[in-house]
Amino acid sequence: MRSFDLTPFYRSTVGFDRLFSLLDQASGDGSNGYPPYNIERTGENDFRISVAVSGFSPNDISIVAKENTLTIKGEKVANENSQAEVLYRGIASRAFERTFQLADFVQVKNASLENGLLHVDLVREIPEAAKPRQIPISTGSATAKTVETDGKQAA
Repeated sequence: MRSFDLTPFYRSTVGFDRLFSLLDQASGDGSNGYPPYNIERTGENDFRISVAVSGFSPNDISIVAKENTLTIKGEKVANENSQAEVLYRGIASRAFERTFQLADFVQVKNASLENGLLHVDLVREIPEAAKPRQIPISTGSATAKTVETDGKQAA
């Protein structure tokens, strides 16, 4: 149970809807822990999401990346050819849907299924237009000063 209400922020701000929606989602009860997953940083701009999907085949899983959302769905297709009677079912094979909010400029690079783990590799590729750049400052004289926009130093 959450102890704060974000409703006043929705009423008094403009353009921050996505931020407050993310805070609202993150503060949820988190009771649905199936399937378990890991998020790892594999490099400076590389990430990997690993989801435990034992018993699922690649045909049972769908991965959709739309805008800044990554959705992984799994639904076991009934196997009518199997004649085996299951005496005890300890491996969960229920349908699931996991949604991940991706930061700006994060793209899905690759997905693989090995040893019961679904690995989704992500990379953050910042376009040149969004990277810091130097802006020249002109004065009344013919000389120009250079200021770095990444906050390091002004000349």
